[in-house]
Amino acid sequence: MQTHLDTRFSEATEPVPWQTAEGLLLDAELYWLTTVRGDGRPHVAPLVGLWVPGAFVFCTGADEQKARNLAHHADVVVTTGVNTWNHGVDVVVEGAAERVNSDSALTDVADAYREKYSGDWDFGVSDGMLTHSDGGRAQVFQVPPRKVIAFAKSPHGQTTFRF
Repeated sequence: MQTHLDTRFSEATEPVPWQTAEGLLLDAELYWLTTVRGDGRPHVAPLVGLWVPGAFVFCTGADEQKARNLAHHADVVVTTGVNTWNHGVDVVVEGAAERVNSDSALTDVADAYREKYSGDWDFGVSDGMLTHSDGGRAQVFQVPPRKVIAFAKSPHGQTTFRF
């Protein structure tokens, strides 16, 4: 991983440490996922998700706009942070979404959702998908980062991590 503090956009004199950016990705309760529609227009949606070592993980129903978009364009942007000007750090992850369909990997994902969200997201696993008690099914995607940008706010700074 390469780390770079962009002095064109930074009052800060030190880059945000990777441990800080990764900690925010681990702890966030809500993320914003940007996908690209078939006609090239962006689509943004809030969602719950997981940061596992080396990737952001999320799920979506096969009929949802996110899934339809991913069938055409794998490139996504994931963001999280705080809605303030002078406090906190915002994190942007750029990468390509990859489908996860191994039942063993999905069992780990289901367990991680239960643990992180205190049981509010309780999935089962069947035939390469997460399942809901109401009969719903969800595809799972992981996004290994190509680039992560951390935007510090006090002092303001832009740190880029390239993978």
